Amino acid sequence: MPESFALVRLLNALFMGVEVKAFQSIGLFPAEAAQQAVKVNQALGLELLVAGGFIAFFVLVRLTLSVEKPNPAQQIAEVIHEVGGGLADQIIGHGYERFQAFVTCIFLFVLINNLLGLIPGVSAPTVSPFVPLGLAVTVFIYYNFQGVRAQGPIGYLKQIAGPIWWMAWLLFPIEFISHLARMLSLTIRLYANMFASDMVTLGFFSLVPVGVPVIFLGLHIFVSFIQAFVFMLLSMIYLSLAVSHEH
Repeated sequence: MPESFALVRLLNALFMGVEVKAFQSIGLFPAEAAQQAVKVNQALGLELLVAGGFIAFFVLVRLTLSVEKPNPAQQIAEVIHEVGGGLADQIIGHGYERFQAFVTCIFLFVLINNLLGLIPGVSAPTVSPFVPLGLAVTVFIYYNFQGVRAQGPIGYLKQIAGPIWWMAWLLFPIEFISHLARMLSLTIRLYANMFASDMVTLGFFSLVPVGVPVIFLGLHIFVSFIQAFVFMLLSMIYLSLAVSHEH
């Protein structure tokens, strides 16, 4: 993606080549390796912008908490908390509170990154396959970590191996592959749907720039919400399965 934002240019000016210089300082890379410097692209720049916006929003909410006169930011945060908590309670069950912050952040992060595609000339970061993949890997690591934390390493491995010990040699590799397939499923579902939505919207904007594209902008908003919700829902289901012995 082109460096269409000042933020992306600034990040590249500050950090591009840092990893190469670090390796060069210990003699691993020659001077010509500067051409291989990792470059910040538009998708990563927008992700950092969204993350920074969330941090600023929640800091604002925390600093202005009021029981008697909640401000609009606090009211929005409370609605998100209650809706997410109610859903997590139904799916994860007992002890859902310690997972609520993670799944709520996943939903909000995916949603806002999806909606950025509504801005003319901007591609949603989730149209880049590396963004859905990064989110899927994060969910994969998180729910497995929580599973090990809740059941212990041996208990979690027993869960993966299945209830019949003499079938473990067959069930364990099958379950292991199915866990890896969850990452692939999360990645492809989010990437494919957002890519298709972006292409449809762009196509109709190029054909009929006035009137008709508004319908597809509405469709893009709908798809953005649905995909963020599905991503959060699947994350909750995987967490529920990982810590299921507590229910």
